[in-house]
Amino acid sequence: MQQFRADLHIHTVLSPCADVEMSPANIVQRSKESGLSIIGIADHNSTRNAWLVKELAQKEGIFVLTGAEVTTKEEVHCLAFFETQTELLLFQAYLEENIGKIPNKDGHFGYQPVVDADENILEMVPYYLTSALNKGISNVQKKVDELNGIFIPAHVNRPLNGLFSQLGFLPPRLRFDALEVTGQTKPAHIRERYNIGKEVSLVYDSDAHFPEDIGRSFSSFYLEEVSFSEIKMALNRQNNRYVEAL
Repeated sequence: MQQFRADLHIHTVLSPCADVEMSPANIVQRSKESGLSIIGIADHNSTRNAWLVKELAQKEGIFVLTGAEVTTKEEVHCLAFFETQTELLLFQAYLEENIGKIPNKDGHFGYQPVVDADENILEMVPYYLTSALNKGISNVQKKVDELNGIFIPAHVNRPLNGLFSQLGFLPPRLRFDALEVTGQTKPAHIRERYNIGKEVSLVYDSDAHFPEDIGRSFSSFYLEEVSFSEIKMALNRQNNRYVEAL
């Protein structure tokens, strides 16, 4: 089993709250400098810059989980990742169909550019990407599962937009691959505070919006090799694969 450093929550310039320096090329370069082998691209309610990061990162030997940070109807943020470009496009269509389209005229809420490898702007998304979907967390989870994806409620320890801050509890029938933690709070404290069993994997990520934050918080994955299926097995503690936080 090999150890791989991973940061599964990184925003590109497409997110309205991300720095203009979060171009796909800069993200790959900073990830390389931070010693990351696995990264996750999770812009707010959009996947449209993710596959480009994957293509660029592949040249540097970095594996990319492509997806989005979804805002559910309950205002819970969740990470959703997909293996193939077809699955990614299908989920993008689901996001576009269900997001509340608040106009973002002249970048009032922040600029949201879809870019190419040379940082040329291909399109500006005209509606605010951090708006909530009209679908609840269970519906979003089922859609991710339908597309064979990875589903991780994001920053569950945060006082805003986390699973516990918004719902107050962990729904017993909600299927997920892991729970994400941000910051430096120890896993034992997180488990005790939120009554999370040891059978649930915790992943620590940076939620990076600025280049210097990439890799600031990370998890170690123990895999036979780096692949989507191996990562999913590790999150679910299957076949001796596992994740170790902090």
